[in-house]
Order: sequence, then structure tokens, then C-alpha cells
Amino acid sequence: MTEFDAGRHILPRPDTRRPLTTAMDVHDQDTAFTPVGPVPPPDGAPNVVIVLVDDLGFGTSSAFGGPCEMPAAERLADKGLRYTRFHVTALCSPTRQALLTGRNHHSVGMGGTTEMTTAAPGYNGFRPRSAATMAQILQGNGYSTAAFGKWHQTPPREISAVGPFDRWPTGEGFDTFYGFMGAEMNHWYPLLYQGTTPVEPDRRPEDGYHLSEDLVDHAIDWVRTQRTLTPDRPFFTYLALGAAHAPLHVGREWQEKYRGRFDDGWDRQREVTLRRQKDLGVVPPEAELAPWAEGVPHWDELTDNQRRLAARFMETFAGFTEHADVQVGRFVDALEELGVLDDTLFLYILGDNGASGEGGIEGTIVEHRLGHGVVDDPDEMIDHLDEIGGPLSYPIAPAGWALALNTPYQWTKQVASHFGGTRDGMILHWPRGVPERGGLRHQFSHVIDVLPTILDCVGVPAPFSVDGVPQQPIEGTSMQRTLADPQAPEHRRTQYFEMCGNRGIYHDGWMAVTRHGIPWEMVPDKDRRFADDVWELYDVNHDWSQAHDLAAEHPEKLRRLQDLFLIEAAKYQVFPLDDRVTERENPAVAGRIDLLGDRTSITYRAGMRRFTEETTLNVKNRSHSITADVDLPGTAAEGVIIAQGGRFGGWTLYFTEGRPAYAYNYFGMNLYTVRGNEPLAPGRHEIRLEFDYDGGGLGKGGTAVLLVDGEKHATGRVGQTIPYYFSFDETLDVGVDLGTPVTDDYPVVDNEFTGTLHTVRIDLDAESPESSEFDGGLHRRVMGAQ
Repeated sequence: MTEFDAGRHILPRPDTRRPLTTAMDVHDQDTAFTPVGPVPPPDGAPNVVIVLVDDLGFGTSSAFGGPCEMPAAERLADKGLRYTRFHVTALCSPTRQALLTGRNHHSVGMGGTTEMTTAAPGYNGFRPRSAATMAQILQGNGYSTAAFGKWHQTPPREISAVGPFDRWPTGEGFDTFYGFMGAEMNHWYPLLYQGTTPVEPDRRPEDGYHLSEDLVDHAIDWVRTQRTLTPDRPFFTYLALGAAHAPLHVGREWQEKYRGRFDDGWDRQREVTLRRQKDLGVVPPEAELAPWAEGVPHWDELTDNQRRLAARFMETFAGFTEHADVQVGRFVDALEELGVLDDTLFLYILGDNGASGEGGIEGTIVEHRLGHGVVDDPDEMIDHLDEIGGPLSYPIAPAGWALALNTPYQWTKQVASHFGGTRDGMILHWPRGVPERGGLRHQFSHVIDVLPTILDCVGVPAPFSVDGVPQQPIEGTSMQRTLADPQAPEHRRTQYFEMCGNRGIYHDGWMAVTRHGIPWEMVPDKDRRFADDVWELYDVNHDWSQAHDLAAEHPEKLRRLQDLFLIEAAKYQVFPLDDRVTERENPAVAGRIDLLGDRTSITYRAGMRRFTEETTLNVKNRSHSITADVDLPGTAAEGVIIAQGGRFGGWTLYFTEGRPAYAYNYFGMNLYTVRGNEPLAPGRHEIRLEFDYDGGGLGKGGTAVLLVDGEKHATGRVGQTIPYYFSFDETLDVGVDLGTPVTDDYPVVDNEFTGTLHTVRIDLDAESPESSEFDGGLHRRVMGAQ
């Protein structure tokens, strides 16, 4: 039996009525009892796989004419369908929330990334319970469900050991989760979660470890186990790789495969890609290259060192992307080996937004620098050329490559007004359900259309109620008709776009757009008003790449579309428009609740670790102290007492050769170290670090004083401090420095404190005025890089 009470419209399955008991003794019971069984899936329901890769762009993958070889994508596309007008939201968290709920991102509170949330309904970062996820719906209909990789949908203040966990993957419909919770992750030394439990890999780069391989290993193991134990149940696997989001981390052999391929530069690459796209049919023969972004140099305007660096960044990006796709290919092979590939509805989404332009004009070997306005000098970066992509780097490529990787469209990630930010390739492979091989589908579609499409293919309705909560309407429209009919009428006539104030509206082949900001602009005009934005108009049925602005020729059409944007934006909680970025990082200014609130002191104990910056006290831009109660061993003490961040920015209090020490790492550019002169005697001691912040603005220096049992032990200067974020991927850890080390005074990972650590207390001094100052947008790239 494959149905249950309420016809699958109420999830989870309602409890059945209690059977009638007719006897006191089981031997006298006349009517047999029915055992409790699992929820039955629909008859013939296919397995479902969604693979989502990060920060690609339409013109990146070889499956859509791009320079990055992606054999798995090509294999699936050649035996399935390519969707050429598939759209996302222009930023990570919003696309993922829209994908899994079938609702527009503002409708489910994700108007920006999880780190940019405010109190406004469209931007609060909390998925309403009235918008159940795809995993909840499929799980409630008898599917086994698992998620692997990047999540980036949980409010940051809830990513801690105390939760709550209802907005973690395992609280949103996934039986299993293995991956990372935030925007990005070091692929050599990742900090991961198994369910809600923090875990670290048991191998290292020198052992051949890489995160993309690890994620796919876990996905393959899970599917094999699921098919062994419950072959009668379909499965839903969501595999969201961190590649090719910064940091661009991949083995040297993958980079070397592309050595020299990009020496002709990004201008030439756009031409080559467009020609390939026309040959594949993913753009029409008449498609043109969209205008080049103002302010980004052409290849022949770069210096020799800039060109050498830019080519290496792109070689690394391409190797990183191909390596990730090869791992997807291993997963496909595993499905084929199990005999389930042909009966699996497999969606391969080649990007959650356009390629990233946050690398700025030069690119960088340490991404966090750019977010703080620190621009690397190419003549200095060239000395680190061979480190790019390895464990000693945290790179992101220049904006010129992002523009090329979004060929033939304008602009990049963040810019929701133009297709360079919102149009990505999508491949649908389902041999049992789609007999056509290598087909093209040109209907205008959006990421919110994925959920209703899957429900139609699986054969279950959208639920009226989930967990007792009435459901808000699904705003996506099924693409199912396009699976069998390349000429099926467009299922989506209207779609709005908005991100960081960049806006657009599509309706019946026309699109009105206005770009409000520039992703790589370090200090946008803070006085710019939305009313001053200039709108453009495109006939996108005939002008595929938004190359010709028709606003002057058709002012009436433009006005009608502007009015339509207002209607759609009001309907889906887009207002009030919010272009703040730096300010929204501060919970007090953004208007959201902070986990620690106004606390100025916190005490940690041995074994506590993996605290994100949103779940710790903020020691930046103010005086503070760190006090540790320790017992030192009979031999010279070694290891970490407490550390925050890592090799690319952070601080640490530790012991080396029996001496207490403090180190402050300024973006891997400067390391300020204060060490005691003599080893301490065994026994109990109080180790205290007092940091006296200079004041006078953000990111200033300070004086660090080490005290032992109340007596001054050593003093030193910290010339500069990090004003906003130490790291997107590393954490605060007690008794160890996980991930990468803040200083080379102790080894990677194997750096636990050799004594006994009782407590570590952090105390903040009274807040200084500059700690609440903002720069009107300098930090745009920190949050835009999510």
C-alpha cells in the first residue's frame, strides 16, 4: 500500500487509529494486529539527486562552452538535458533556501546571506515553518534523505554545541549530514560536522586528503548503505560542494594540467567561450558578448606580473573545478554500479550564483585581506606564485576572470540585475523519465521551480500541513512539461530579482534592471539613493546577453516593468530595500539578536572548541584580557591554551619550550609575537594576556602584556589588528588550535596543551566609541564573498 490517510497532504503521516483489542489474553485475540511499518513511498518513485557547485558562472563549465573541463557534467548533459535559461538569486544562502523550499528567497527570510540578516521579515534568516523543505517533504513520503557539503542556511548564532538544531540539516528533513555550516571552508584543513557533532578529518594534505574527495566518499558510502539496507525505499541526496568558492584549493597536478591555457587572457577567453557556446547551442547564433564592466582592466592593460599571477589564479580555479567534477563523476559511477542511475532524477546545478568578482582587480593569495581593504601588491605576490592553491594560501581569482567565466553575460555574483550574477547552467539527467539524449531546453526558469518539478516527477503533492503548520504557497512552477517537450510553453512568465539593492524584473521576454553597487568596489558611495539608480531595458528573447539597452526607445515598456517590480517586491517581502553590508555584520546595528548579547566576560573550560565568531565575545577594536588557570607538567610545557582564527588571521595564547607566549597574525602578512624569556616552573599558574588597544579607529594596533601570577613577564607591540572578521572557516578553540595554526611556533593540528587547563576567561573592557563605527561599505566584499 503506497497511500496513507490525508492523501499525503498532511506530513508527517497521521497516526492510524488504534486497533480494537478483543481479548485479555493474546492467544484469545481474534483480530490480528497490524505492525507499525515505514512510510510508504509512491509507487515507482525515482531516486532524487541534486548536485550544487559553488560560484561557477554560466560560461565556466565545458558542458556550457567554458574552459573548465567537467567530464561528469558533459556525460550527464549528453545523456540528458541542458537548461540554458536557468536562474538563481546571485548569492549563496538565498539560492540554497529558494532551492530547498520552492519559494522566493525573501519569502523565506533569506534576502542576503545568513551573516547579513536583519529584523526585517524578508531578511531575518529564519526559514518559516510554513515553508517546509524539499527534504522534509520527501522524508515524509518515505524517502531516505542525506546532505553532504556546504549548508549555509542556519542562523550563525545557532551554530554551536547548544543549538537549537531545528534549523540544521538534520532538523530540516535530512536523516544524515556531513559537511560544513558556513559560507566557505579550507579544503586542506576543514572543520566539519557529522550531523550536529563537530568532527575533523583523520587525514591531512600530505596523506592525500582533500575536502571534495571526502564529501563524495561519504555520499557514496551512504548511498551504498541505503541500498543495502532499504533497497525498496528511494533516496534523496543533496551534494553541495564547496568548490569552486574561495579558497581555491587543489593539488598541483590539477593546476599543471591547465598550465599556459590562460596566457592569452580573459578578453580572448570570452571570445573562445562564446564560439563554443554557439557550437553547443546553449546560446543562439546571434548572441553577442555583453559590455565589459567599467573599471576592470583589459588583459593588455596589465603588467607582466599581473598577467602571470592572473593566469596562475585561473589555472588554479580551473583545476579546482575539474577536480570537483571528477568527484561528482565518482558518485555517478557509484550509482551506475548499484544499478540505480537510470532511475535517478539527477539535477546538476552549475552554480548558486555567477562567478565571483570579489577578488578585485588583482586577486589575492589570502581572501580575507580584500574584505578589509588590504590589496596585495602583484610585485610581492609573484614571490608566492607557486604557493597558490596549496595549504599556505587562501586564494581568490581576479574579477576579470569572473567576467570571462560568466560569458556572454554582464557582471558577476551579487549583481542580481544582470545575468552574469543570476544565470547558470543546469543539467537534468533521468533516462527512465526523459528518453531524449543531449537535448536543449530554452524556457526561462528559476531555482524555485526545482521543488515543484521534483514533486511532480516523484508523484507527491505539495503538502497542506507539515508538523501541524499550514503551508504557505509554493511560488515555483513545475518544469515537468519541458522534460518531454522542448517546445513546451514557458512555465515562468514573471520573476523578480534583488540582491544588495541590485534589482531586476523579467516578464514575457522583457527585462528591466538596475545595478546599485559593484562587488569589488572598496568604498561605494554611501550617499547613493535607490531613487537615483538608472534602469535599463532589454528584449531578452532577441538580445540573449543583455547587450543592448532599449530604455530610451521604449520608456512606456520600462515604466510598466518598473511598476511590476514594485508589485512583486511588495508581494514577496523585498521591502525595505537594504544595501548595507558592513553594518549588517553587527547584530546591534542590524537589529538581530546576538547570542552573547551585552556580556563582557566568558569563561571556557578544557575541551571546549569550535566556537564561531558569532558565538564568541568580539575582542576586535577594543582592549581586553585573557586569563588562563593552568597546571604545568614536569617537562617543558608546549601547546595551545586558546586560539582564534588561523594562518590567515587570528591570535593565540600558548606555550613553547616551557615559556608562555602570545601571537597575533595580521592576515598572514605580519606576525606579532610576545614571548616570556624563561621557562616556568611546574605547578599551578595564572597566565594573563592584557591587550591595550590604541583606539582612534578600527583595526589599530595595541600593546600586549604577558603576566604570570600577577607579575609582568613580557611586553610587545601589535602594529595592526583585524577590524572585522578573523576568518570565515576557522573557530575559537580551547586547549588546541584546530584547522591551520596561527603561528608556526607549534605544529598543525598536533598542538594540544601538554599541561592541565582548568579555565580560560576573556574579559572585554568598556566599549570604545570606534568599535561601533562603520565605513559606509568598505566591508562589502567580506560579506559579499559568502
